[in-house]
Amino acid sequence: MARGNSPQTQVFYKGSTGDLFTIFVESVEALQKWKADSSIPMVEVVAGWKVMVPEHGKQGVLNTASKQQLENEFGAGAKEDDIFKKILQEGEVQSSENSERIGITNETQGGRQAH
Repeated sequence: MARGNSPQTQVFYKGSTGDLFTIFVESVEALQKWKADSSIPMVEVVAGWKVMVPEHGKQGVLNTASKQQLENEFGAGAKEDDIFKKILQEGEVQSSENSERIGITNETQGGRQAH
């Protein structure tokens, strides 16, 4: 997972069951190129091969989608590649940039203040 000033791009898909599914992609540009030319391998677009389910909306804690959730939405026996394609093609893209972490990381070291 990216840290600091690295942009994070997710694709959100609201299923017919009401569940919200998300996957991480490398960038908005990579996704747009893949949509225009589907011969580009999905491995160049998707960052981490997990379908996630946010607990509390788009900004909530992410959990891995259960097999039951995936079967309820995409059908029993749906292939992982087909699930990713559907989310990438029909989902909504959201990109954000995490601010860099600044400050003391271990305050127990002491002696950091001028006297």
